[in-house]
Amino acid sequence: MAYYVSEREGQFDFYNTFLPRVDGSLSMDDILADNNDGVLNGNLLEFKYPVKDLNEHLFQCVKYLSAMRIKGKPVPAAVLIVDLQAETVYQYDSAPYLPEIERVYYGGASKNNSGFIAGSPARVLRYGTDEMDAESLVQILREKKFIKIHMDENCIVGWATSYYKAVPTARKEDFLGDDTGKHKTIGEIRRPRVFSEYIYPYTGATNVKFNYLMDKLNDTLQKKNLGAFYTPNPYAAKSLELVRQAISRVPEGNDYMILDRCAGTGNLERLMTDEELSHCILSTVEYYEYKVLQELLGAKVRHIIPPAEKEDTFNAGLVTGADALSREYVENPVIRKYIDDPRCTIILFENPPYAETTSVEHQKRGKGKGSSTWKNSYVVTEMKRHVKGTASNELGNAFIWSAFQYYLRQPTDSYVVYSPVKYWKAQHLINKRFLNGFAFNRKHFHTNIEACIMVALWSNEDADIKSLTLKAFDIGDNQALTACGTLSVKRIYEKYSKWYYDKRKFPDDVPGGVLLGYDGLPHGEHIKPTLQPVYNDNIIGYMVVDSSNFDNPDLMSVLIRCGLYKGHGYYLRADNYLEKLPMFCASRYITYNRAWTERARIMKSADGAKRFQRDVASGKLDQFLRKCLLFTCLEMQNHMRTFQGSDGRCYRNELCLDGTNGETIALRDIGRLTQNDAEKQLLSQWRTLLEAARRAPEYSSDCTYGVYQIYADIDTFHRDELTGSIIYHNQEVHSALGALKGLVKAYYNSQIVPVLFDYEFIK
Repeated sequence: MAYYVSEREGQFDFYNTFLPRVDGSLSMDDILADNNDGVLNGNLLEFKYPVKDLNEHLFQCVKYLSAMRIKGKPVPAAVLIVDLQAETVYQYDSAPYLPEIERVYYGGASKNNSGFIAGSPARVLRYGTDEMDAESLVQILREKKFIKIHMDENCIVGWATSYYKAVPTARKEDFLGDDTGKHKTIGEIRRPRVFSEYIYPYTGATNVKFNYLMDKLNDTLQKKNLGAFYTPNPYAAKSLELVRQAISRVPEGNDYMILDRCAGTGNLERLMTDEELSHCILSTVEYYEYKVLQELLGAKVRHIIPPAEKEDTFNAGLVTGADALSREYVENPVIRKYIDDPRCTIILFENPPYAETTSVEHQKRGKGKGSSTWKNSYVVTEMKRHVKGTASNELGNAFIWSAFQYYLRQPTDSYVVYSPVKYWKAQHLINKRFLNGFAFNRKHFHTNIEACIMVALWSNEDADIKSLTLKAFDIGDNQALTACGTLSVKRIYEKYSKWYYDKRKFPDDVPGGVLLGYDGLPHGEHIKPTLQPVYNDNIIGYMVVDSSNFDNPDLMSVLIRCGLYKGHGYYLRADNYLEKLPMFCASRYITYNRAWTERARIMKSADGAKRFQRDVASGKLDQFLRKCLLFTCLEMQNHMRTFQGSDGRCYRNELCLDGTNGETIALRDIGRLTQNDAEKQLLSQWRTLLEAARRAPEYSSDCTYGVYQIYADIDTFHRDELTGSIIYHNQEVHSALGALKGLVKAYYNSQIVPVLFDYEFIK
């Protein structure tokens, strides 16, 4: 009988005992994964202290094996339930439970396990009292056997991901290929080679079973090059209301054509009536989606581009003639027949792809900007002649611009399009009449991002619209639409950099000084800077508030003591720094307002600059600016530090509330704030934090601390080797920081945000 303080202690003791005999090169990190007690070679281990019900424990393990299958990981052939108290192992073979393993389970694996009836264990090993059993256990733990699983829609994405990791040069046909059509490549799922020990051959004649997942089954680079344009069924159904509104605009006596140039497998059109489908022309540029599209909708729609597969249709995973950005497609005679017919009304219905081909995946493979072949396409080349700025750098914009340029030509023509609102709100890509629209949650579009996607019905009529109203809908667990009210989308016109950045140069500015990274520390010498540093006694910091949107908010919002090595900002000077702080405050909006309805809808603007500057000059905003100062001093993204520079100068953090070494500029100006109860509470909590920091061994009385430097230098921790838990070295500091964060968020949203909206810093 063994005794442990906890189950975790017994688990670690077990591994420390047997790992040296099994494989001395393995560590605990190699074994522990997927929120289970460990996978060692071909064995899933589950520890109990003690075992209470083998039926329930085995069902818990079945759920773990199900999760491994879904993630595309080999499924161990053995399950070992370890009774740590009795020092006994119950070995079960996984194969008899394959039907249960191939189901999908929701919720915690350790819950709701009663009622499962397990068979008898294959072996029972009493390793604590029987040396032969202990030796047998070592041999079992050395086994590298796995069971084969069947491929289905629940696990195919996981296995595709594992396949592309195992074979980095593989393409989609290598994984998914079949012997239908003109291009016959038998893929891994049908003739396993890499995974021959782990999966049964998939026997489906075609890939139609995976039609909703085809965008996720592309190889890694193809995903980035093509972008994703999957649309969940509830949203596709809702957007059909806009299509039908567009159809209602067709003049009496006219034919109409519905064009979707990026149809994928046709999920946007799947819920259309047969009558509506009979007016559709569909295309998709990815070969295996094209084949599924043909199978599902080919007999119902008016045309598919190209109409039939030929010997040269397959082109490195793409479809010859289906590239909507090519001149060949723009001039396609099948489509032009309808465009050139004045008695035909044109309706485009699309969810254009989004591609980011400067991603980490491309860089790893040495295929960065060179993979952005669409940027050299006919449509994008033409677009750049008409559209200035960065709008032409986005793939989705090329579809939107070309829709109005090449296809829509009468006032009753319409475009129903899915896209983030940026193309209209900030980039002003189109100026057309808005008829109707919805806001949807982007996370349901095969992404992990909670953000706003607009599906809008545009009329092909010029209009100067300054705001839109969208009905918002999320998708619940039951796949039903949930109404989330109405959302306003307002256009923005001016950028911070034009109106608010301080571009002054002083006669006593001295070339030199130091440059910093995003963490407020001197940048690494291996990184080539793009900013030439400047020193002046009146410089108290450097601020960057880049981009109108809130993508990567922590990279686009920088406040540090000296210049950022990458530049893109301006030096913050003592004589006017207060009036610059609302920009920094605005840059934190999405951090404290993370709802999907906000991200990608709310953006930064300088549209209220003239009114703001007038009210600053009059003194009307004196108290508000000091509120912004208080927030800035207590906000974690303020990365100002006190440090000794390589140029021999001491750089003191002046935007903090630590007066240990004399009054800072911030303390001087905060003294003029008429404090309300919330501000008194914030300052009290700051003092609690500072006092806790002073008691910490890491504290230096020579340093002037801000919140971030306390967090970085004093709120340190280590991870307990036995339990894996995080142990904070200064618990009082950590607790005080946590309490401060909650107060800062509440203060920001109640005291700062309304004024930022009023002066259109956020809009």
